[in-house]
Amino acid sequence: MPTLVLASASPRRRTLLESLGVEFVQRPAAVDETPWTGETPKRYVERLAADKARAEARPGEVVLAADTTVVLEGRLLGKPADAPEARAMLSSLAGRWHEVFSGVALFDPERGELAQGVERSRVRIAPLTGAEIDWYVATGEPFDKAGGYAIQGRGALLVETIEGNYTNVVGLPMPTVYRLFRALGLDLLSAVGERSVG
Repeated sequence: MPTLVLASASPRRRTLLESLGVEFVQRPAAVDETPWTGETPKRYVERLAADKARAEARPGEVVLAADTTVVLEGRLLGKPADAPEARAMLSSLAGRWHEVFSGVALFDPERGELAQGVERSRVRIAPLTGAEIDWYVATGEPFDKAGGYAIQGRGALLVETIEGNYTNVVGLPMPTVYRLFRALGLDLLSAVGERSVG
């Protein structure tokens, strides 16, 4: 298999790939993440994942990229810029269902082939008191997370229910990743078997 590149700075995506025992290079891609007017959440994450994959494409490599967004009543919730925005975001999510969309793209530049997929999960955050929100914001965890929480971290205390794929909410839906490798004719299972895990 060609050298695998993860075009993301996310430590959560890196950890998910590392858990497979797959060898890869992490090389974040910088693209404009401004939503287009009238763009649906599905189309938004799909477009950004493809842009990131193409931005890091080099011969002899295959590039995996992803983008995740949290959606509440049709509104995209990005990463909170500061504590007040994080508090407002968590207050709006508390006691309610929201959606998490992840777009994933796998690009082979030598063949010019792109495989894409979008995963959707539903998450319900428990009702939260102001003190609970203040505690969570004080941990610093919300600030580089879409929606202002991390289901794989302290934010797990706040998540009441999830419908759909857990790794999608973390930021890289692994079943989708596997499907994309198969779509490009790449044997991910053999790559997993090349290195011991643990």
